[in-house]
Amino acid sequence: MLKHLKNYLIAGLLFWLPLFVTFVLIRFLIDLMDRTIKLLPLQYQPQHLLGFNIPGLGLLFTVILLLVTGILVTNILGHKLIHLWEKIVDRIPFVRSIYSAVKQVAQTLFQPSDTSFRKVVLIEYPRKGVWGIAFVTSEKFKHDAIGDEVYTVFVPTTPNPTSGFILLLPKADTIELPITVEDALKMVVSLGVVAPNGLKDLGIAPQNSRAGRSSVKR
Repeated sequence: MLKHLKNYLIAGLLFWLPLFVTFVLIRFLIDLMDRTIKLLPLQYQPQHLLGFNIPGLGLLFTVILLLVTGILVTNILGHKLIHLWEKIVDRIPFVRSIYSAVKQVAQTLFQPSDTSFRKVVLIEYPRKGVWGIAFVTSEKFKHDAIGDEVYTVFVPTTPNPTSGFILLLPKADTIELPITVEDALKMVVSLGVVAPNGLKDLGIAPQNSRAGRSSVKR
């Protein structure tokens, strides 16, 4: 009897928990975007004009703001203004480090690229015989001691994939996986419980040499 009650409780939890987390996250994002309305002068804010607040209106305002900003910064005048702004920021200690780092990460995540965060690989980490999931972030790094074909990879921690380690290793020491970045992130966040179909039959041989990598089913 107790076993059945436990199963029922777990089933109920599995139904409500994802629903609750999704609702809270969406509500948080909408509330956050609603605060962008405060960028408008007080006399033009919806609660002042209409006499009441409209939840979610900030989302529409944020989209419009991003579109208008994108139109302005992609023309010739916008390029000159951005260049002038970045020259000013570059003269401010500490601020320039944060700004440049955030800009590079944003460009990597949101601008289309053939290599940046578009490829999931398998590497032997943290030691030989132990395999880990990594994301290729760059293929441009070169060093004589490593070789001509070098991958810069990001190894995420679990269950928080926003932190991790940056490694430089030869391309020959990586195995490209037939899964998407989203599927790999699901696996990281779920502590490996949610495994993509592409990882179910890799056929990795328990060998420490590079020759052992040739036995992986590609």
